[in-house]
Amino acid sequence: MPKVLVVEDDYALADNLQAYLEANGYSVSLAHDGQEAVEQARKHVPDVVLLDVRLPKIGGFDVCRLLRSEPRTKHIKVVMLTGLGTMGDVETAFSAGADDYCIKPYEPERLIRKIQKVLQGDKR
Repeated sequence: MPKVLVVEDDYALADNLQAYLEANGYSVSLAHDGQEAVEQARKHVPDVVLLDVRLPKIGGFDVCRLLRSEPRTKHIKVVMLTGLGTMGDVETAFSAGADDYCIKPYEPERLIRKIQKVLQGDKR
């Protein structure tokens, strides 16, 4: 069962996403700010991090950079999950090391497909 860390400061959205992912066969943990996300990723090493950009304490782009800079976490797949959708935001995400980018609001089935693709190593 793939492990997913959902990093989202909107508690209701995080809970809904957790329930949906668990119903689709994923083991899910939650973090509600960037610092907590980095700590959990270091400790539990999930397969995928679904990472919001606008987060308290440490922003999502910086969380992604931190994960990529450490040997223990650099292989974790990162899907940015955010309301920011300009080309500049997307470019910043990929330059920070993101594997994929999903703009809110999103279709849950599409998000599952993105998770499956990054787990298979396909960066589309």
